Amino acid sequence: MSSAPKKLNAKTLRQMGREDRLKLLDQLRAEYVKLQTQRARGIVENSGRIKFVRRAIARILTIEREESR
Repeated sequence: MSSAPKKLNAKTLRQMGREDRLKLLDQLRAEYVKLQTQRARGIVENSGRIKFVRRAIARILTIEREESR
C-alpha cells in the first residue's frame, strides 16, 4: 500500500487539492495501522516506513489546520 510518493514535503502537499490530501491521509492512516500491526507481530519489512508515514500524516494535518484558519 505504498502508493504515496517517496517524498512528501510540505510544498508538494500544499500544491495538492484538499480532497487529494484527505484521500492520501486516509490511505496513510490505513497503512500506518497495518505497519503497527506488523511491528507488534515482529514481521515489519521496512521499519523506516513507519516513521515516514507517521510524519506524512502529521504534515497533512498541519497543513489542513493552517489552511482552515
